[in-house]
Amino acid sequence: MPDSYQDPSGNTEAFRAFAHPSTESPAESPAESPAAVKPSTNLPLIVGGIVAALAVIALITWLAL
Repeated sequence: MPDSYQDPSGNTEAFRAFAHPSTESPAESPAESPAAVKPSTNLPLIVGGIVAALAVIALITWLAL
């Protein structure tokens, strides 16, 4: 390994520069502000459950014939 290589985990400043490559400071980041946080929705889970239930009902009906 060359001597000029600096491990990002070696100090806090290097790690932060590695982990947050954007030029914005973490306090200015819109993704971390409370107003930018969107509430999670269960819609995909509900739709997936309905599709799975219909598939099971269709399978049972097909096997019963």
